[in-house]
Amino acid sequence: MGVTAVLILPLLLLGVSGLLFIYQEVSRLWSKSAVQNKVVVITDAISGLGKECARVFHTGGARLVLCGKNWERLESLYDSLTSAADPSKTFTPKLALLDLSDISCVQDVAKEVLDCYGCVDILINNASMKLKGPADKISLELDKKIMDANYFGPITLTKVLLPNMISRRTGQIVLVNTIQGKLGIPFRTAYAASKHAALGFFDCLRAEVEEYDVVVSTVSPTFVRSHHAHPGQGNWDASIWKFFSRKLTYGVHPVDVAEEVMRTVRRKKQEVFMANPIPKAAVYVRTFFPEFFFAVVACGVKDKLSVPEDS
Repeated sequence: MGVTAVLILPLLLLGVSGLLFIYQEVSRLWSKSAVQNKVVVITDAISGLGKECARVFHTGGARLVLCGKNWERLESLYDSLTSAADPSKTFTPKLALLDLSDISCVQDVAKEVLDCYGCVDILINNASMKLKGPADKISLELDKKIMDANYFGPITLTKVLLPNMISRRTGQIVLVNTIQGKLGIPFRTAYAASKHAALGFFDCLRAEVEEYDVVVSTVSPTFVRSHHAHPGQGNWDASIWKFFSRKLTYGVHPVDVAEEVMRTVRRKKQEVFMANPIPKAAVYVRTFFPEFFFAVVACGVKDKLSVPEDS
């Protein structure tokens, strides 16, 4: 009996490993077929997350339109993608200079893409402008700039491309948002307001376009950290707010978010929330125990806690 158990255990582990490998390969091929030959627009493609999304979708055989505010960085991304890919299995990306805070520029770029390809199958609204500071120290002009970049820019691009999707009765719009679209964190008034607004818009839009087979998806990580950023240990006091804040600073790696965006497109998910248990719990506490949540957040303000920048 003992010898049999010793023989069965390695075989069992080998079988599980084989099934896991097969599942991963099938998922990879499935992801590729989901975007192959599809016209995919990615905003802020020169950011850490934008680059990873570009890599994943380019490898999958998508016809990419890469948007960004810096032409040299767009060209650098173009070179890295084309040099690493098999030209017989991928398409040459199209580059578009786009500043989402410039509404007229957004409309022109959207029309240029439609004129070039005739349609857009997948729109990934990834661009975002960050801001940290006390509300009374931030000018109204800066508040408006944040709203233009994080709210009016993405919805303008969506509104220009949406009629084409509706008429074709197909398409998917993905909003890469943040936990701050669900709850507010001190010293992020303008940023959180823009993220709440964007999430509200796309939640409403989802119901409006469902009858036309247009899918609206939101992917909300705590925040997307840089490729090389690691949260420091620091000298943390044992308060509830500081414990939550420290958990929040870990963020999600751009590679993980990009792969989740691909899964969201493939499975046509409506909403994804990427976070460790502490931020997830905070969202539920905010919903069901708001007074407790507000008290904890207020402790953070009193302690003048400096939360790391979203990136």
